Amino acid sequence: MPTLIVTLPASLPSATTLCSTVLTDNDSTTILRHGQTPLSLFPEVNGGEIVAVVPAAQLSWHQLDLPKGTLDRGLFQDGNAARLRSVLDGLLEERLLDEPEQLHYAIEPQTRPGAPVWVAACNRAWLHAWLQALEQAGRPIARIVPELAPSTSETPSTLLQAVGSADAPQLLCAGPNGVAVLPLSAASVVLLGPLLNDSTAADIVAEPAVAALAEGLFSGRVRIETEAQRALRSAQSSSDLAQFDLLRTRRARTQKSLSNWTHALWRAPQWKPARWVVAALVAVNLLGLQAWAWKEQASLVAKKASIREVLTTTFPDVRVVVDAPLQMERALAGLQRQSGAASSADLEEMLGRFQALAPELPAPTAIEFIAGELRLKIPAALDDQLPGVATRLKSSGYAVQLRDDMLMIKQDQRP
Repeated sequence: MPTLIVTLPASLPSATTLCSTVLTDNDSTTILRHGQTPLSLFPEVNGGEIVAVVPAAQLSWHQLDLPKGTLDRGLFQDGNAARLRSVLDGLLEERLLDEPEQLHYAIEPQTRPGAPVWVAACNRAWLHAWLQALEQAGRPIARIVPELAPSTSETPSTLLQAVGSADAPQLLCAGPNGVAVLPLSAASVVLLGPLLNDSTAADIVAEPAVAALAEGLFSGRVRIETEAQRALRSAQSSSDLAQFDLLRTRRARTQKSLSNWTHALWRAPQWKPARWVVAALVAVNLLGLQAWAWKEQASLVAKKASIREVLTTTFPDVRVVVDAPLQMERALAGLQRQSGAASSADLEEMLGRFQALAPELPAPTAIEFIAGELRLKIPAALDDQLPGVATRLKSSGYAVQLRDDMLMIKQDQRP
């Protein structure tokens, strides 16, 4: 997705303040446009994100040994952020020129318990003013990254950047010992001498405006890098300075960025082929489900037709089929009565089943048989014995119910 990279100026925001901006392509690696732009003329970033770069001169980096257990829990969970902020205030109070409450802190992205950590500090009012100005201009920031950060990899490296203009050249140095902003001069080169003795120790880059001066100071060991390329490299950092009091704002910005990305996915012309593919996949799946439903419905209709055919073939007198299993059961019971054979709904059959399946019950004092329902008056209480009797009779096709001292048994009509 496209990315708009904004390098924040050292001054406070205003309508005429120019910001260094870089607009990338969808791959976030190809620069499309760059220049000095006021807030009101920032380019649109449909579906992309806006990254703010904090200049190296606006940040100070401090390496701290945090007390044991400080980083064991999530850095910004369950109020741990407030405790961590208090710890940092105490450790940095003697190192800072400003009061701790006037500064915003950020911890390096990959911390390890028990190991020293790098903490960045910058002016809180300045940073909040720029974030608010960008929000009001309709350009909410997705990430805040440092222009330079100390090297924290297992193979530390040093990066030297010659920046600025011919009138005010500067040298930025980032390495395992922190970040420094120095004047681009022979004295600075002498100060950095140990880093420059080894030809592989430092990577030296320079902006075109100061390239000639840098080549003279570093004996030609200079690689040209424009301001836009430097901003793009900073934006690719894994750091995010939106921590502590800016964490909630960062979440809101992330949600808004996801919303913008979703809107672009749904509307942007470049996503039109993907939308057609998704629509085709959905249509194919719906057609597949519909075909499967038709097949299952046809199978069910065929089974019902087969049952009806069995009924009408076995009992030709049945003209209208409403409930084939129930009609077949009733027709079979009618044949049994006509042939003199006892069916499961006859009195003698029900009494025989009751005697065989409930021998533990006392003999009934009264027997009543009405419309296929057998009613037995049992003198003793059956509350503790009825569940077992009902289960055994149900397995033989009978439903059992107890009302007061009357046990009612009838054929279960469920097919």
